[in-house]
Amino acid sequence: MKTRCAWTGNDELYVRYHDEEWGVPLYDDQKLFEFLILEGAQAGLSWSTILKKRNNYREAFDHFDILRMAAYGPDKVSELMQNPGIVRNKLKIESAIRNARACLQIKEQGGSFSDYLWQFVEGKPVTNHWKSLKDLPAKTEISDTMSQTLKNAGFNFVGSTICYAFMQAVGMVNDHTTDCFRYKELSPYR
Repeated sequence: MKTRCAWTGNDELYVRYHDEEWGVPLYDDQKLFEFLILEGAQAGLSWSTILKKRNNYREAFDHFDILRMAAYGPDKVSELMQNPGIVRNKLKIESAIRNARACLQIKEQGGSFSDYLWQFVEGKPVTNHWKSLKDLPAKTEISDTMSQTLKNAGFNFVGSTICYAFMQAVGMVNDHTTDCFRYKELSPYR
């Protein structure tokens, strides 16, 4: 039996997410954007709620196509507010659109969204050495800086705690506990 991070519990969806995605370094602009939007949607809710709705989000938000989302107007907001497959919070929906526009501006300035985000960890994952779940921080100086930089660039729903959860999810930090089998598998990325 494999030892996993304690937060996975016995939920099959959580276990699969932990084993296959969480903490794996991700460099694709569109996938990074998707995770940033989903982390913002999760604010005040459980990650399990968002994971269960992730496919619905992909369909509702045109598979997180940044260009298409940046063009959404009031009619699309109204349509999304009627979609029971996503979290129907108008502020979060409008935030996703605003964030697509901010992301598009970054890309139009000649850079990739990936490079923009990975600069905060100097382009490579930070491997932490947490022994238990209680050791993991909710935010760090790096996530504080990322949060402020994103806000200055026009993003919202990107507080420091959301940014740190995002960093964990996309492998900018390896926060698997040291007894977890994924910790060892992802450590070569240091």
